[in-house]
Amino acid sequence: MSSIQLIVGLGNPGPQYANTRHNAGAWFVELLAEKARCNLRPESKFHGMLGTARLFNQEFYLFIPTTYMNESGIAVRAIANYYKILPENILIVHDEIDLPPGIIRLKFDGGTGGHNGLSDIIDHLQSKKFHRLRVGVGHPGNQEAVVDYVLSPPSKAEKQSIEATLQQAEEALPLILEGHFQKAMQVLHSPTQEE
Repeated sequence: MSSIQLIVGLGNPGPQYANTRHNAGAWFVELLAEKARCNLRPESKFHGMLGTARLFNQEFYLFIPTTYMNESGIAVRAIANYYKILPENILIVHDEIDLPPGIIRLKFDGGTGGHNGLSDIIDHLQSKKFHRLRVGVGHPGNQEAVVDYVLSPPSKAEKQSIEATLQQAEEALPLILEGHFQKAMQVLHSPTQEE
């Protein structure tokens, strides 16, 4: 059973992208950093912002690449190589257009669903065998519109739904960190109670 040593939140760098759907993965890492009172500091050798967090009696790295999304693999490989972290001990948190806002899914291995960040990580790690936390952001309904859609901010209602799923993921985090992925999936994949 593999535990998680590194949680990576994908996004694009810069204030113009901070509130866009494509940065949903980075939002989760920022949430955990706040909870763990952990400062994310720029680390040029890893091309990202790094912090060491301690939550639920587990110590792990929190990381947000500062590369553009389609070059996320450069950053993930740099940190994984340096700390000798195997792909199966990595959790990649990313936006997922094939899931609506309000839905979040945990997955191991598999394809990329056309996600450029995941494609680049697979290329650089030479492995698909890492864990993914897929944060639903919805689909514009037209393939041509996907790029503009993920690079735009969600509506207020969508943002609330996304934030609710990130809270749900935080509640499942003790199970994820310890490698109890099936139990974590039961927590994440059960419908949330609407207020």
